[in-house]
Order: sequence, then structure tokens, then C-alpha cells
Amino acid sequence: MTTTGEEHTAAGTGPWWWVRWRSAVLDASLASASAVECAIEGIPFARDAGLPVPVGVGFGLVAGSVLLLRRRWPIAVVLVSIAITPAQMGFLMGLVGLYTLAASELPRRIIGALAGMSFAGMLIVTFVRAHQGMVRGDVTMGDWFVPFVSITTAIGMTAPPVLLGLYVGARRRLMESLRERADSLERELQLLAERAEERAEWARNEERTRIAREMHDVVAHRVSLMVVHAAALQAVARKDPEKAVKNAALVGDMGRQALTELREMLGVLRTGDGLSSVRVRAVPLAAVGVAAAAASRAVDDGAEGPSLAELDELVGQSAAAGMVVDLSVEGDTRGYAAEIEQTAYRVVQEALTNVHKHAAGAKTHVRLAHRDAEIAMQVENECPPEPGSASAMHLPSGGNGLVGMKERVAALGGVFVSGPTDSGGFRVSAVIPA
Repeated sequence: MTTTGEEHTAAGTGPWWWVRWRSAVLDASLASASAVECAIEGIPFARDAGLPVPVGVGFGLVAGSVLLLRRRWPIAVVLVSIAITPAQMGFLMGLVGLYTLAASELPRRIIGALAGMSFAGMLIVTFVRAHQGMVRGDVTMGDWFVPFVSITTAIGMTAPPVLLGLYVGARRRLMESLRERADSLERELQLLAERAEERAEWARNEERTRIAREMHDVVAHRVSLMVVHAAALQAVARKDPEKAVKNAALVGDMGRQALTELREMLGVLRTGDGLSSVRVRAVPLAAVGVAAAAASRAVDDGAEGPSLAELDELVGQSAAAGMVVDLSVEGDTRGYAAEIEQTAYRVVQEALTNVHKHAAGAKTHVRLAHRDAEIAMQVENECPPEPGSASAMHLPSGGNGLVGMKERVAALGGVFVSGPTDSGGFRVSAVIPA
């Protein structure tokens, strides 16, 4: 694995201004070598200047040790190397100082000015020394030798370290830029992963809510009718055996229908083409807002869901259980999308189930209206003749029926309203865009 920019910065454990101990050891070694070089070169400098040799050696040691500060103050190191150029010492310090200066983050104009000063100083000093050698007769070349040696030496001592430093500095800045981009991408990927996990969790919650709603709608209505028929069967078992047999057959039919619908739903949940595929698609960063609708379609498409054509049968089942139900249909009957018909059927089914639970024996009116751009339904029951009849059957209520109906209708962009009526009954109304 590569070290990112943040880890690279945090890894600085060196002393003082050094990032790493390795850098400190390298600079100390270079400074020691430069001090030894300047001390040796300080001996002829002291003799030429008429100074004691220890003074020249000490001056060389101090001047050469300045290279230790090359990372902290590269400008100072270059200026010192330029200053001691006339004494013909500090060549190593000049090379390393120019390299460090060119590789630093300083403006190019400062690098160019100091490199030009170093070039001019080296050119002048070399020219003077070469000319003195020609005058003394140490060199017997032509007149071309002095400018050639001066220019060549000045270029050789200035251009290579500056060019190498510029290259290393540009490469270092490129690597830092790549590290920053890697850090940015890593943070962005981490943020996207967190958001994807949140969306996946949201999708799973939507699936669980959808499954619970389907289980409630499918099973609660059938089981409620079974309880009602069982109570009627218990009441007439001895008085009217023929009616008892009829009620027993109805209980059996209701139980088989409940088992069939439950088996179909469990079959969808067990297959890999149903809700599991929704969960897989919810993990990527695509639009997960359709997960709930996909889950609804997965559950409903796994089996042939109910439709408005079965509404008469639904009302007939409630009527067979002893409820007085009045069904009225307005407008021209036409086909709708499967999810619209299933939602409308489930709303009526759950409303009738609530009447069985909470207002047994109450007359109920079911109205269905087919309009141009919508379908409306209303289930309203009158005040029950015996207020305690519902509780006498011991029909449990989880309080999720109205919530499930509202969620179904809202998922299709419809409007759902429920509440008691002035006459003591209860009304459930829903309008779904068609």
C-alpha cells in the first residue's frame, strides 16, 4: 500500500526541522564533509591572506558547517557559499546549496537571482585565478584558455545542481499533488460508502415495512372472517345444524385462501428474484429512492395480486359473515395498472376488516368511483347496534391497518383520509391517481 499525504505528514518524527531522522543524518554528514573541505581549503587561504593557519582552518570549519541549515534556510547557505567563493572554498556547499534552493518551494525569481549571483561569482573568481596563473607562467595556453576555463567552470558549478534541483522539486510537487488527490478520493469514497450503507439500510427498512404491511393485509382479513364465522358457528351449532355446516365450510374456505396467499408471499420471499434482488440493487449509489416501490412490485408480482374485479367477492365474503354491506360503483369500469388495482382492493379489504373488528353488525357502505384521472373509494360504517359486540369476539388489533392503508395510497401519490363520522360511525376515503 502507498503512503498517503496525511500519513506522510504525520510520519515526521525527526529532530527540530527535519521530518525524518534519515534526513537529519544526511544533512549532518554533508555538513561534516563540507566543514572538512573548507577547513582544508582554509589553509592556503590563510597563507595567501597573511593570517594564522588555525584562523583559516576555524573559519573554514564554521563556514562549511552552515550546510547543516540547508533545509531550513537554503538562501542563507547559498549566500555564504557565494561569500566564500573568492577564498576558493565551499565548493561542496555551493553545489548542495544550489540544489536545495532549486528544489525548494521558493519563487523562481529568487532561485534565478541567487543562481545568477553564484554563476557570476564563480566566473569572476575563476577568471582572476586563471589570469594570475597565466601571468605567473603556471599555464602556457593561449588567450582563449582563460575565458574558456572561467565559463566552463562557472557553468559546471551552477547549471547541474540547479537543473537537478528543479527536476527533483517538480517531481516532489507532483507526488504531493498525487497524494492529495489520493487522500481526496479516499475521503470521497469513504463518504460515498457511508451514504451507500445508509441508503441500503433505508431500503432494508422499507422492505421490512412493506413485508409487514403485506402480511397484515393478506392474513388479517381472512383470519378476521374466520373468527367471525367461528363465533357464528359456535352460536348456531346446536340450534341450526345446517347453518352450522355452512359456516364451517366458509371457515374452511377462508383458511385455505389465507394459506394460499401466505404461501404465495413466502414463495416470493424465498426466491432470489424478489426482495433479495431489490436489496442487491439498493447497495450501489444509484437512485435508491425507488427501492420501496421495487419491493412492493416484487411482492405483488410474485403472485397474481387481487384486482377490482374481485371486489364483489370480497363484499360477498363480508356479507356471508353477517355484515350488511352496500356496494355502489360510479363511472365506467376500466382497467388500471396492477399496483393501482391492488392498492384500491387492499384499502377496501382493510376497511372491511376494521369494521369486523371494531363495529360488528354495523351496516357498511362501500363506494367506488371511476373518474377521468383518478379512482376514488370510500368505506363508511354506521354506528354498531351493540357497542360491545366487537370486543366480545376478542378480535385483536395491532393499530397498523390505517397506517398501512395510508402508506399504500401515499406511495402512488394519492390522498388518504380516515376518521369518525357525526353519526357515530367511521369513514375511510382514498383517492389514487390513475
